[in-house]
Amino acid sequence: MLRGVAVFREFLPLDDQGAMLDEIRAVIAAAPLFRPVTRWGRPMSTRMTSAGRWGWFSDRRGYRYVGTHPETGEPFPPIPPSVLAVWEQVTGLARQPDCCLVNFYDARARMGLHQDRDEADFTYPVVSISLGDSALFRVGNIERGGSTESLWLHSGDVLVMGGPARLVHHGIDRIRPSSSTLIEGGGRINLTLRVVK
Repeated sequence: MLRGVAVFREFLPLDDQGAMLDEIRAVIAAAPLFRPVTRWGRPMSTRMTSAGRWGWFSDRRGYRYVGTHPETGEPFPPIPPSVLAVWEQVTGLARQPDCCLVNFYDARARMGLHQDRDEADFTYPVVSISLGDSALFRVGNIERGGSTESLWLHSGDVLVMGGPARLVHHGIDRIRPSSSTLIEGGGRINLTLRVVK
């Protein structure tokens, strides 16, 4: 546990990581990665897409969920079965997520401290799956500011942010390039599963 965030080290064996990556590649083929901008008009350093009924989106109008891919106009593809299986195993919930946000981090990408609070019901957890290069994950507090703690997330690790930790501020400080051979050419894919509506 890290400030209430449950950490499942090496949850996915390497073969399972490879199979999940193949399913995510199919998602990206149907719903290509794009680079959103913040509400201040700055491009994010990560590229992203989604699977499921809803996809997370950001532009100058703010942060929100949308029902179609912002570039293709098509619905997002279904959440892959291997990803749903992780949700079921670590949460034990019958209710399935309706969004899987796919973030791709190259060696320079970062994610500032933020809360996942665009969902309607915070009683459902957020589940995070790491694939590829290791990332330094930072956790803060529910209120902005104060002390933080960090740990390295490696390929196959899974996090669950639920209960009192559902709204903690969290982010990615940096990526450790070439720390994994899972993704050809390097990089990290982070999958976050959410119940949106």
